[in-house]
Amino acid sequence: MTGTGDDLWNAAITPSAYDAEGQHYRAAVLEQYKLCVEMSDRVSARRNAANTFFLTVNSGLVAAFAVSGGGGLSAAPRWAVAAGLLVVLAQCAAWWITVRSYRQLNSAKYRVIASLEERLPAMALSQAEWRALGEGADWRLYVPLSLVEMWVPLIFGSAYILGFGALLWP
Repeated sequence: MTGTGDDLWNAAITPSAYDAEGQHYRAAVLEQYKLCVEMSDRVSARRNAANTFFLTVNSGLVAAFAVSGGGGLSAAPRWAVAAGLLVVLAQCAAWWITVRSYRQLNSAKYRVIASLEERLPAMALSQAEWRALGEGADWRLYVPLSLVEMWVPLIFGSAYILGFGALLWP
C-alpha cells in the first residue's frame, strides 16, 4: 500500500489481535472511540451555531448602519458613539474567544481520538485523512476553517473601528 493506505492501517494491530482474548477491552475502546468522535461532531455543531449567531448579529448591525448611513449615530453625542463602539468591539472579542475556545476543545478531542486510534486497526482521522489533506500545510489542498473563523470577528471589528471612527472624527 502507498499513500493514504499506508497512513490508514495501524501496523501494530493485526488480525490476530482480534482473537477471543481481550474482546471486551477492544469493544470498550471502540465504544469510547465512537463516543469521542460523536462528541467532537457535537462541539463542531455548537461552534457552527455560535458562528451563525454572531454572524447574524454583526450582519444585522452592518446592514442597519449602512441603511441609516450613520445618520442616527452622527447626531448622537461622541461619548454615546464611543460607548456603542466599545459594545460592538466587546461582542467581536467574545466571538473571537468563543471560536478560539471551540478550536482548542476540538484540538484536544482529536488528540484523544488519535490516541484511541492507536488501539484500532485503522487510523482514519488521525493519520490517513489528515495526511491526505496535506496536514493543513498547503492552502490549495485544504484550508482549515478554524483559521478563516478566527479572522471574521477581527474583520468585523476593524470595520466597526473605521465606521465609528468616521462618525467620531469626520
